[in-house]
Amino acid sequence: MSQLHEQQAQLLDPVDRGAQARRLNQISTVLSVVLVIIGAQTVLSHNGFNSALVVVAMLAVMIGARLNQRGATDAAIVLVLSTMTAVVSVSLWTSQGLYSGALLSYPVILIVAGMVSRLKLFVALLLFMLASIAAITWAAMSGWHSFVPIPLGLGRMVNVSCILLVCSCAVWILANDLRQTMQRLQQEILRVKTSEANFTHLAQHDALTNLPNRLLVSDRVKQAIGQARRYQRRAALLFLDLDNFKTINDSLGHDAGDQLLKEVAGRLQSAVREMDTVSRQGGDEFLIVLTDVAELDDISTVAKHVLHAMSQPFSLKGMQIVTSVSIGVALYPEDGDDFAALLKHADLAMYQAKAAGRNAFRFFDARMNADIIERLSIESGLREALRQQQQFVLHYQPIVDIHSGRLLAAEALIRWQHPQRGMVGPDKFIPVAENSGLIVEIGEWVLNEACRQMMVWRAAGLPAFVVSVNLSSVQFRRGNLEALVAGALQRYGLPADCLELELTESLLLQDSDVFFDMLYRLKALGVKLSIDDFGTGYSNLSYLQRFHVDKLKIDQSFVRKLQDSSPDLAIVTAIIQMAKSLQLLTVAEGIEDDATRSVLAQLGCDQGQGYWFARPLTADDCTVFARRELPSAQLPAQ
Repeated sequence: MSQLHEQQAQLLDPVDRGAQARRLNQISTVLSVVLVIIGAQTVLSHNGFNSALVVVAMLAVMIGARLNQRGATDAAIVLVLSTMTAVVSVSLWTSQGLYSGALLSYPVILIVAGMVSRLKLFVALLLFMLASIAAITWAAMSGWHSFVPIPLGLGRMVNVSCILLVCSCAVWILANDLRQTMQRLQQEILRVKTSEANFTHLAQHDALTNLPNRLLVSDRVKQAIGQARRYQRRAALLFLDLDNFKTINDSLGHDAGDQLLKEVAGRLQSAVREMDTVSRQGGDEFLIVLTDVAELDDISTVAKHVLHAMSQPFSLKGMQIVTSVSIGVALYPEDGDDFAALLKHADLAMYQAKAAGRNAFRFFDARMNADIIERLSIESGLREALRQQQQFVLHYQPIVDIHSGRLLAAEALIRWQHPQRGMVGPDKFIPVAENSGLIVEIGEWVLNEACRQMMVWRAAGLPAFVVSVNLSSVQFRRGNLEALVAGALQRYGLPADCLELELTESLLLQDSDVFFDMLYRLKALGVKLSIDDFGTGYSNLSYLQRFHVDKLKIDQSFVRKLQDSSPDLAIVTAIIQMAKSLQLLTVAEGIEDDATRSVLAQLGCDQGQGYWFARPLTADDCTVFARRELPSAQLPAQ
């Protein structure tokens, strides 16, 4: 503990000792002048004893000044103050006692002591002075020593004036120090206030764009809502997200991305009124608070103005960069009465704008919220279903020879047996599974379950046919698809040619070495590849031969209107002829009547799939369907 106090004293000493040394030097200078004057007066009055006292005092001041110059300030203070107190006390005792004008020196010494000394020395001097006064009083009252007052004269005037001079100098030094201290304090207060203002600004503004951040904009929204409520008007919150910002950031670098954000901030501020607020939410997201809104058209006008401003090229690193924004709009009071609700709904509306093709704005609709809640509910249910792995079931839709009706393949179609919803079709949950990434786990389960069921069918002696499994683009991006397929075939002892993988047409648009590698490796396993929903996308036809695709599945949207629509008939005819020229098989999906089957057969289509042949069947019903191909003598015993 003592070491801690010593360290603290060492930290504080440079400031205290400097002030002490300066003050002692000033007081010593004044004392020297005063003592010279008093000394001259005592010499002229032929008072040898008092002259000797003045000499002692002068020596003490001179020695103290020397010690002060050498850094021994404490010792100098003790020497000067103690000597001056002793000289005054002796002068009182040997002259007029309490009648003497020298008594006025005591308060002056105490003032100086308060300015330069520590508490201990101050108290010691005070006690000594009190003791001296008490001793002089006792001596006078007891008759041991008598003190006779001397009539006023020139000497008294000189002594009192000198004492007053020292006192005034001490008070002036003290007052001047106080003024300087007050000035420094005021400067420090100003600095603290400035720092607080800067900290407040930093806490409420974005460091990159200097726009209000979420903390401040939430307060602005509250103010806008209060004003709208008071005057029966509207307030609007616009949620903006830059389109394709990640591409710009990754290609040109983060410095260019930061510069783009700054320029976007400037354009947004110039696109709205001064009373409105532009805020950066974070990343490439911005908010605009519109206050005092009368009509919805006013909001639409602002949104269009922002879209136009953002569509103008930006100059970055000597390049002209064009970007856009998607905007979601939430209104008070229709879409919420606080910042959190408006922000949530504006965010949802913004994603609807992106889904609509970007570079657009959308107002929040309550159905959006219902759709989001539904999607979250489905996603949660899917995660639970994957943990249990008892809610999913596969149905199989036969694919047959379009001429003879012979079973050639069965497409595995997943169904979800939800505990509360009942049987849920893939159109309800597959999009959610793809967006959430759960399609990878679901796809792995479908692949393994389809291979397991094919093993059962082969063991039952059914006619040979192929099981077809759909693949998602998400599964391709995960990179381990080849290992999953090979593992499933090995696990259930299946030859590769009894498994067919259906790829969506959009997958062929991918132009990456990783994708090409994957297709080559899958084909090298010996599995069959087919293109699902052919004709609805933008296929690169060279890939059909390059990757040895086996089959094209004509989308049912063309097949169902085949007899009534000349353009659809022309498209189907062209697909079939192209497939034959490339030596590919064709499968027509969605055949629901014999007339359509007959037309397709005449056009040269090879295989058919649809309700005319069979609806999606359970594994047991599919077994019954396959057994009809067997002669009665070959049917397994029941």
